[in-house]
Amino acid sequence: MQSRLLASVGAAALLLGALVPAATAGHGDRPGHHGAHPRYDLRPVTTLTDARGLDALGGGRSLVSEGDGTFSLVVERRGRPARVVELGSVAPGFAPAVALGRRGTVYILIGAGEPGTGAATLYRWRRGWDEPRPLADIGAYQASDPDPTNQEGDPAESNPFGLAVLPDGSAVVADAANNDVLRVTPTGAISTLAQLSPRTVEVPDGLPATDPEGNPLPPAGTPIPAEAVATSVAVGSRGEVYVGELRGFPATPGSSQVWRIRPGAAGATCDPERPDAGSCTRVADGLTSIVDLAVDRRGTIYAASLSTMSWLQWELGTEGAEVGGLFRITPRPGRPGRARVSEILPGRFVLPGGVDAVGTQVYVLAPTFGPSTLSRLVIRHRH
Repeated sequence: MQSRLLASVGAAALLLGALVPAATAGHGDRPGHHGAHPRYDLRPVTTLTDARGLDALGGGRSLVSEGDGTFSLVVERRGRPARVVELGSVAPGFAPAVALGRRGTVYILIGAGEPGTGAATLYRWRRGWDEPRPLADIGAYQASDPDPTNQEGDPAESNPFGLAVLPDGSAVVADAANNDVLRVTPTGAISTLAQLSPRTVEVPDGLPATDPEGNPLPPAGTPIPAEAVATSVAVGSRGEVYVGELRGFPATPGSSQVWRIRPGAAGATCDPERPDAGSCTRVADGLTSIVDLAVDRRGTIYAASLSTMSWLQWELGTEGAEVGGLFRITPRPGRPGRARVSEILPGRFVLPGGVDAVGTQVYVLAPTFGPSTLSRLVIRHRH
């Protein structure tokens, strides 16, 4: 993730003090965003703290992770509060990502941090182990795999952020600083599945005169290149990998994309200048500050937006910018990049950090800082 957003994540407690009461925000009037089908209720499952990592397993069970480094199994119980069973712990900090692999293996992904601290590393854990064991040093791999289209900072910087598991048991990692997607085999071998290219965006209205380093910003409407910032991955039923973008500075709303990497691909490029070419093609456009993705058994994609006004507006303390969103993306066969996108329960999600789907059930974690709630979406009716 870009250095500015890294700073915002690392200083989450300070930024929370700038938040204001939630306001309704949505994209129902944006071209390509349609009325929600089906309609949902939101049913709380349990409360957590600084939660982000989420893997819905089915049968009323979910893996979650929290900012103190713990990862736990949540077990829903009819008519009684859900049971939260702590499984293990890694270094405390911003909540790691978590996912269940084959044969009961749990993967835990740690984001950016100081070298030698265990940061930027993929761990694994199995029942009976005293603690998680490192599987792959993502930061070391990226040191020899610099971002070829880097726009800011160190091109070899690494901030592993998104995690999913392929049918063969390999882990898929989205690196938000290196703007790429990696595959890690069960033996710890790392390779690059795809690189996400920058996109030229227009500077939005409402930004201050200077950037966080004090440099003057171009006026609103000026086109500038912005990094993809790959935050999220999800695996479809055929082994295809979906990737979601946050969008780097200036975090222009409506400039985040969702990509599809073909099963078996390696070394692909997700290029906004050629969105329908090659092994990585665009599924949807027009979203904002995506932090997590999920896909259900029907191929419907769900995207969690940290802020529908953009992460930068939230960082600046703009009124209403703490309101995030959950979006339902329905790909159109034969029409790549033209998926139907609709917002679910506009205004109901504050700083959501995680979304996952199992079968046709969808779970959401929000907010990602402070007291958090794991909730399940319940279909009310179709129209």
